Amino acid sequence: MSDVLGTTHLLGIDALGTADIELIFRTADGFKEVLSRPIKKVPSLRDVTIANLFFENSTRTRVSFELAEKRLSADVVNFSSSSSSTKKGETLVDTVNNILAMKVDMVVMRHPDPGAAVFLSRHANARIINAGDGTHAHPTQALLDAYSIREKLGKVNGVKVAIVGDILHSRVALSNIQCLQKLGAEVMLCGPSTLMPKYVEHLGVRVTNNLDEALKWCDVANMLRIQLERQGGDGIANFPSLREYAMLYGLDGNRYRQIGKEVVIMHPGPINRGVEITSEVADGANSIILDQVENGVAIRMAVLFLLASGLERGSANK
Repeated sequence: MSDVLGTTHLLGIDALGTADIELIFRTADGFKEVLSRPIKKVPSLRDVTIANLFFENSTRTRVSFELAEKRLSADVVNFSSSSSSTKKGETLVDTVNNILAMKVDMVVMRHPDPGAAVFLSRHANARIINAGDGTHAHPTQALLDAYSIREKLGKVNGVKVAIVGDILHSRVALSNIQCLQKLGAEVMLCGPSTLMPKYVEHLGVRVTNNLDEALKWCDVANMLRIQLERQGGDGIANFPSLREYAMLYGLDGNRYRQIGKEVVIMHPGPINRGVEITSEVADGANSIILDQVENGVAIRMAVLFLLASGLERGSANK
């Protein structure tokens, strides 16, 4: 099998074939072994310069990418829009071109506008990794989620996965659906009708508004965070109150015990404890939330390494 991805950028899961995803997983397996060593660093990306451009707040994803880059011995440049010239009216292309003029080989970017990573890939001479663009896509999160399911259950094919919560505003949901379906999983979406996208019937998934029904059906429940910051106004525009949401769609210990079987619990983070999930469940024996965090570093190491294959070190923009 080829050891090179069929794409030069990672803009979304739709650009990856099943063979690409399996290659990323196999490569991540190797890097997980590296991360278990006393010395957790390899020279794989020595002389490669990577710029992390985060035009939107992030902690978990930004730190995970930065750690992955440093574990691979890359030179890392961190950029935050809050302290940049974008506040003075500089455009995205101008900002990026100024950074690329410093001979950056790869760019990891999070941006509030859907399609920003695709736009950048057409205007910048560098390998682009989408670390989240608005409510559109978050491909590395989807990869690490599927990888975590594979690690826990030994497979993804045939596994029933319920994605629960704010589907409408989640960039994680669409990427997860695409990745899981490519790997042969069945997907059910669960949440209030007001938090379901209008195009949901075209996604090839099951849909329910009943959390108990979803939990009895699934092998894995991925509990999404309510995206209060994307709902405008006081942040609660699509349901009466957080208390009511927690009653209908929150997963607590009592609800979990009533399922009558073991269900693997996931969450992309950050967690609104007591809203979509309680501490009892998030920290329980069937939760793989911390495994997702650990696997995020290995998956991002794999993506960076594979996209850098064939890159002329230090000269991508010369």
